[in-house]
Formats: sequence, C-alpha cells, structure tokens
Amino acid sequence: MRETSTISRRLTLATTISAFFLLLSYPVFAGMEEAKWWIKSEFNESTLTQEEQLSEMEWFVSAAKPFQGMTIRVVSERIDTHWYEANVLAKAFADITGIHVVHEITGEDDVVKKIDTQINLDYSIYDAYINDSDLIGTHYRYGKVIALSDFIKNEGKDVTLPTLDLDDFIGLSFTTGPDGKLYQLPDQQFANLYWYRHDWFSRPDLKAKFKSIYGYELGVPVNWSAYEDIADFFTNKVKEIDGHPVYGHMDYGKKDPSIGWRFSDAWLSMAGAGDKGIPNGIPVDEWGIRVENCHPVGASVARGGALNSPASVYAIRKFTEWLNKYAPPEAKDMNFTQAGDVPSKGNIAQQIFWYTAFTAAMIKPGLPVTNSDGTPKWRMAPSPRGPYWEKGMKLGYQDAGSWTFLSSTPLERRKAAWLYAQFVVSKTISLKKLLVGLTPIRNSDIQSSTFSKAAHKYGGLVEFYRSKARVAWTPTGTNVPDYPELADLWWKKTALAISGQMTAQQAMDEMAKEMDERLQKIASKGQQRCEPKLNAPKDPNYWLAQPGAPKPKLANEKPKGKTLSYEASLKAWD
Repeated sequence: MRETSTISRRLTLATTISAFFLLLSYPVFAGMEEAKWWIKSEFNESTLTQEEQLSEMEWFVSAAKPFQGMTIRVVSERIDTHWYEANVLAKAFADITGIHVVHEITGEDDVVKKIDTQINLDYSIYDAYINDSDLIGTHYRYGKVIALSDFIKNEGKDVTLPTLDLDDFIGLSFTTGPDGKLYQLPDQQFANLYWYRHDWFSRPDLKAKFKSIYGYELGVPVNWSAYEDIADFFTNKVKEIDGHPVYGHMDYGKKDPSIGWRFSDAWLSMAGAGDKGIPNGIPVDEWGIRVENCHPVGASVARGGALNSPASVYAIRKFTEWLNKYAPPEAKDMNFTQAGDVPSKGNIAQQIFWYTAFTAAMIKPGLPVTNSDGTPKWRMAPSPRGPYWEKGMKLGYQDAGSWTFLSSTPLERRKAAWLYAQFVVSKTISLKKLLVGLTPIRNSDIQSSTFSKAAHKYGGLVEFYRSKARVAWTPTGTNVPDYPELADLWWKKTALAISGQMTAQQAMDEMAKEMDERLQKIASKGQQRCEPKLNAPKDPNYWLAQPGAPKPKLANEKPKGKTLSYEASLKAWD
C-alpha cells in the first residue's frame, strides 16, 4: 500500500510538473493589455493613429478566440525581415492572440523543397509558407494552393481583417494568376538594382582619368558597355584606392543552387533576351520560355523559345567574362551568402546586380562604405541593360516573398495561420517592419512622412519604390509551369559555362534541350490548367527571322558606353 501510494504521488508530481512546463511553452495571453504594450513599445511607427492601431488589434483578439492555445508552424527564407517576424512579431502575435507560432527560418532553396514536398504528398507539413511569387505559375496550374480571393469571401471571411486593404499592396500583380485570382499575399519585396560607390564616382581625379581613357563621363551606366568599361577602369587602371586594391565588379561563381538565382532572377531579361511586355514578356519571358494561349510551347530556339538564343548566350558569356576579369579572385568560389557582404568591406566599385534586401546591412555604423554620420557612401540606381534590350521590356528582378496556403492544411489551422499572416502585414505593424528590413509591401508606408525622413540613409531605395519604374522589376511569372521541377537547371547548366567546362553556347544548348524535355514531363502529369504543349522543332533560323524573341545575333554587341549622373538616373526611373 505504501509502495502504491508513493508511485501515485510520483505520478501526480510528474503530471503537475509536465503541466507546468506545458503552460510555460505557451504565451501568456493578455489580449488588449498586451496589444497596448506592443503598440507603445514596438509598433510606435505606423501610418495609423494609435486609436486605429488599437482597433485593429481588438479585431485580432476577437477573431483569434476560437484558436487560443493552438500552435501553428510557418516557414520562410533567411532575410532580415523574416528574422524580425520570427524573433519579434511571432511573440507579439502570441501575446495578443494566444496563438503560438513556430516561425522557422531556412534557405530559399529549402523553402521551395518544403512546399513542393507538401504539394506532392498532399499532406500538411506547415500551416503556411512565405514562398516567393516566382512559383505563381506552379500554384495557379496545380490547384493545390488556396486562391486567397476566394478564401476571404467564403470560408475565411470570418478571419479576414476588415482593414487588410488589398489595394494598398504594391505587388498583387505578381501574385495573381491568369484567371485573375489572388493566390499569394506579399509579405516583403526587394529588387535587384545597380549599386556603386558614389563617393569614388564623384572624385574629380577619377572622373578626369576615366574620360581621358574611354571618352565619356564616369557615371551611372545606362548600358552593359559602360558597365564593362567602368569595371575595367577600377580593376585595371585605378587598381588601388587609399592603399587598398579595388575591383570594378562583384559577383559569385560557385556551383551551388544560389548561382541559379543569378540567372533565373532575370539576368537574361537584363541582357534583352525576352520579349516586350510587363510583367514578364509576351510571348517569350525572361526564362526563354514561349507561351501561346497560356500553354508553354518550348524553351529552345527550335521550338520558338529563347533559352539558347544569341542574346541568352551573350548574357552567360558576359557574366563569366566579368567574373573572371574584374571581380576579386575568390569570388569564383563563393555562393550567394558568402558574396553578399563583400561590397560592404569597401573594395568594390560597383555591382550590376545587387539585391536591395542588403540595404539594412549596408548602412551599419562603422562600415567602410558608411560615412561618420551614418549616411551611405554608395547609391543604388537603375540597372544597365544589354544590347538586345528594347524599351517596353522588364528591366530586372523583384522578389516578392508571399504568404501561401495549401489545400492540404486543415481549415482551422489555415485560419489561424491566415490570422498570423495578416498580423505581420497589417498597417499597425507594416511600417515598423519596413524600417527594420527595408522590404516594402504597402504604398501607404512608401509614401509616409516617416519613410521620407529616412530616405537620405537608404541610397535611392525610397526613390525607386516611389517611382513608376518599380513595375518594370518583376518576379518570375506565370510562363514557368513548375518552378521546383525546372529551377535546378539554371545552376547545374550555367555552372558548366562559368567553370569553363563548356562554352556558353554549349551550356545553353544543353539547358534548352533539357528544359524542353522537362516541360514535356510536366505535361505528362496531367495538369488541370495550361499544361505545356510543345511546338514541333523547326530550323532555328525560322524563329530567328520572326519579330521579337528569339532575336538574331547583333553585328555589334558592344555599342559605345553611355552613362548618366546619379540625379539624371533617378529621373530616368519615371
């Protein structure tokens, strides 16, 4: 009897301890009291008044009541904005609503693999994804992603924020399918722009020396010819500044999934390989895929695509040349993560393809690229374009990491995750999140007086997002029918040219051939919408003689360089 009593007491104690730690694992829920504290201490920058913020939070407290105590899982890529969400906003949401969030941070390639796995298994792994809008063509076609425009009118109506204000989002065109339905809600956006050392470009001695050699002004390059001349100038003519070696170009060349982003993120469109048309070129997009009546019909020139066209081959060749001739020698062995902070070390003159997501990291006090007052020595400006580019084409890439919900996620969990998604993009929070990560999603934040006051710190970011030109920097579009199935070709095939194992032409011929084969494989899956229907191959000369892409080889791929002053380049955005 004594033994049984002891066991009973031990079980009771163990149960009590377990319950105690279980309670500790959930947030302390205090609703509006917590909301008031968060608004005062953290969300003190907003386009809303404090009363409007409290009203918005009051709605969240009420809408979340059926889900209190639930734990949801979401996943996103590794950038400053998402770290802020995971470390700060998830806790704020839990304190205010009683819904606990496990916000996982991982590599972009891993996010794609995770969402692709859930799509293929039809089994819920995560309750929501912050997934690049590059997959919009995939999401629209397979029918596994919830159309948010339907959800918020029907089963998600009771958990849709009245002040969500979809019209305020600047990236909805990127997340809308050909059927006009919204499939993803933007959470953060950043563009690839030209970056350069404005302080060096402004030096009279360097300006005079450049003009004496190349015959025109040192300034923001308008075309790739000027970019190449400037790269040559700093690497081979200037060589050193203040006793330190300098380089006229920065990129990375390691055979790694991240090298694929360099090309799939619109490198070919910057050269001019695709067709005119915003957002992605009609009928040939920046991946070189031709689409007719919403059906992909081929990527190779033989089928009407442009993946192995003269413009695409030129783009790959220039990438390799510039990496070898003008970048630091170690750049060839770097990946995206390793190369990201190199310009901040102070020895890079310019970078043709620089993600504005790095802005926050490039304005930290004490950096060689930052003045003593915290302002940048550098500027961002419009991207230069290659000789095949024509007016009316997209100018570069813009990432739009967006909330994405799968049909395999149970409705109640999807609703709870939708509340969290709306929380982190709400007007109560979005301006503060913008100031932390500098990845804007709302026009009201971009036009705010707070953003105006900070403009001098950001080297052109505010001017870009306030310009009409921001629509010419776009993500991968709906032409790409299955992003996870096709994306790895970019790094596997272009690496053959970068490493010297193949010529640019050979690598792109091989890539185009395999892209067509995979398009055929995708068609065999029996997609419900707009599946690939490949054209029969023809003599490439037939397609090269047609208007638009694929475009025939230019007799002169290096016209005279052209530059603008920084002020004039900003006006060019409009």
